[in-house]
Amino acid sequence: MFDTMTMTKVIGALCSTLLVFLLGAWLAEEIYHSGGHYGEQAYVIEVEDADGGVEEEVIEVDFAVVMASASASEGEGLWRSCRSCHALESGVHGTGPALYGVVNRPVAFYDDFNYSGALAAVVDVWTPEHLNGFLENPRGYAPGTAMGYNGMRDVEDRANLIAYLATIGG
Repeated sequence: MFDTMTMTKVIGALCSTLLVFLLGAWLAEEIYHSGGHYGEQAYVIEVEDADGGVEEEVIEVDFAVVMASASASEGEGLWRSCRSCHALESGVHGTGPALYGVVNRPVAFYDDFNYSGALAAVVDVWTPEHLNGFLENPRGYAPGTAMGYNGMRDVEDRANLIAYLATIGG
């Protein structure tokens, strides 16, 4: 009963019906939007504070509170991004100075490392608060620093990393 010729007719009828509907939709669109789709709006509804949008509220977090609940074990995982330039062994330098005992030590601690003068101009001792500011945005905290790191945006991550560094050689 259904041979290839009958199937071809059925498929052709379905395709032509679809084509008629598509052409009808196109024709109706042209009739109802005869002036074009990009004309001027007929009326405008005024809304207060329409251009301001939603303002993002920046919540300032006290670093001491975050540091009190920091996890050194989570900071160990964050160390991976630092170890490409720094080492945790005393006196072993990479692109950056060794970070063995970095928490609460003087900035230009090692005599055999060529520090940029930008850090010494900003801070004398690497307290957790100073490390937090520097790790957040090194170039913004110490303009002219040779550190090419873009910074760690999350305050909890910075606190965890500093807690981990405090356990090394501290």
